[in-house]
Amino acid sequence: MAEQNNPLLLTDELMRKFITDGFLILKTDFSKEFHEKLNDQLLNVYEEEGNPGNNLLPRVTELQRVFEHPVITGALTSVLGPDYMLHAHRHGHYNASSVPGEWHKDSYWGYNRMRNHHPWWAMIMYFPQDTPAELGPTGILPGTQNYDSRVFDADELDQEVLASGEVGTFALIHYDIWHRATSNTLGNPRFMLKFEFMRTKAPTKPSWNNVESTWRLPEATSLLFAQHDVMWEETWNWLSGKLGSMAKTATHTSKIVENKLSMLENNYEPIALNAAYELASCGKYGVQSLLTALQHENGNVSRLAAYGLSIAGKDAIPGLILALDDSRTATVIRAIFALSEHRHMAAEAVPALNRLLDHYSVLIRRSVAEALGMIGHPVKEAVDGLIHCLQDEDSQVRFMAGLSICRIGAPAESAVPQLRIALQDKNRYVRAHAAEALRYIGTEQANKALITFLFDSRWCPTTTPANPFYP
Repeated sequence: MAEQNNPLLLTDELMRKFITDGFLILKTDFSKEFHEKLNDQLLNVYEEEGNPGNNLLPRVTELQRVFEHPVITGALTSVLGPDYMLHAHRHGHYNASSVPGEWHKDSYWGYNRMRNHHPWWAMIMYFPQDTPAELGPTGILPGTQNYDSRVFDADELDQEVLASGEVGTFALIHYDIWHRATSNTLGNPRFMLKFEFMRTKAPTKPSWNNVESTWRLPEATSLLFAQHDVMWEETWNWLSGKLGSMAKTATHTSKIVENKLSMLENNYEPIALNAAYELASCGKYGVQSLLTALQHENGNVSRLAAYGLSIAGKDAIPGLILALDDSRTATVIRAIFALSEHRHMAAEAVPALNRLLDHYSVLIRRSVAEALGMIGHPVKEAVDGLIHCLQDEDSQVRFMAGLSICRIGAPAESAVPQLRIALQDKNRYVRAHAAEALRYIGTEQANKALITFLFDSRWCPTTTPANPFYP
């Protein structure tokens, strides 16, 4: 939940580019003196103490002003809504190496989960110094945010875009886009400050400077691997608050549906991905085909079917609930994911999801912990399930429960006693997410627990190994 000082919201054109390309390169207008001071702080901390990790923000206090800048608050509000959360995980990347990094998608703090195509998560990569190509900026592959596989040849990357520019440049990226550190041929210190942000409320209307209601392609895009017309339009509609907008009542011919179903098995993921989204718009016959594909022995086919089912509307929900009893863990996880993306429309699934909270598979329990917060209704049953999750033996179930409670907010007040216990958890993200959950609940009881915790664990930004006490 950012402090927003007249945020400069994105335009329709920039939102269209974010949907297709998966990133935007933007720039703040801080003074040269501001960035010189920021860089001095960074260099001192890194030289004296090493990488401060998750304590980057309190240790380099000038950074807080960066995340109050209206260009940054506006970009984040546009993509994640006004109630977005700055996640506790953050990292200052230092690069002086001529050896480029490996292409990768970031994990979720070491936690593997099924990745959302809808922008529930985003990252900002901020460059506090002039960052020409020779200084090794972040390299980004446009349009790859929704590909699980590496669809590209590492030696032939004409598509790569460098997040290079003058001091104050930053990349706003879909959390799951493929990226890497490029070669720093100058050898001078290069900082990239990475912060993660989470959407806490599903969109009910456009949160950017919206003028046009219908989707169209942006006027200019980066060089992309494929065209995804149905997926892009569905994402635009979702961000506009139109849940299940691509579900159709008209039934397509069996021949058309069967052809798209066979394309789900294509080895080139962009083609198979298009087939999944197109099947979701083929009415009940398309939905049934996707439910069958969810059981496919090929994990990629099953996973892509889940993405199709996640936007298919209410016709998919009964079949997804039945799939929760599947003997294969992966199938159950994908069914949970698809149900979660239907949000309140999947409220009837909550009793079945709660019955999985004692499942032997920790992977299933983690998925349920996230889904309960996404669905959120009926509130009592969802919150009761999340209170159970806060007591799970697995730390990742516990910290996902905290994030889910953030999404429910004040109606989750009955979780406050268990969140108070979670503030003392041995896992840093369980503690951090419990604190955030109390903040989003925001009642007197929750605020009292949060303030007590913050005072007990208060941070002194000037205390270092070289300066433990005075002055």
